[in-house]
Amino acid sequence: FMKFNEYQQRTKTTAIYPEDQGLIYTALGLCSEAGEVADKIKKSIRDKGGKLEESDLLGLKKELGDVLWYVACLSLELGFSLQEVAEGNLDKLRSRADRDQLGGSGDNR
Repeated sequence: FMKFNEYQQRTKTTAIYPEDQGLIYTALGLCSEAGEVADKIKKSIRDKGGKLEESDLLGLKKELGDVLWYVACLSLELGFSLQEVAEGNLDKLRSRADRDQLGGSGDNR
């Protein structure tokens, strides 16, 4: 299996955008690709009563890959390893679970 940091380093080989615009470019790309995921699911609700067929799942898998690529590149732009981001997220969620704070809203609960 590929590790997070290996994947992140390999994204550099396909990253084509102006170096001085990397932060905004990757942030906008992430939003765009996340929107494509949402749009595919929205259309399945509208056109298929929410039922996802095999072709829908394959399309979503590709779009999620694009989301992951942008998360990896944006993390690089910010100086974070993808492993660090993933572990930090799990630590945050574990802390919330320990304090019975998984529900609700707010970043610092």
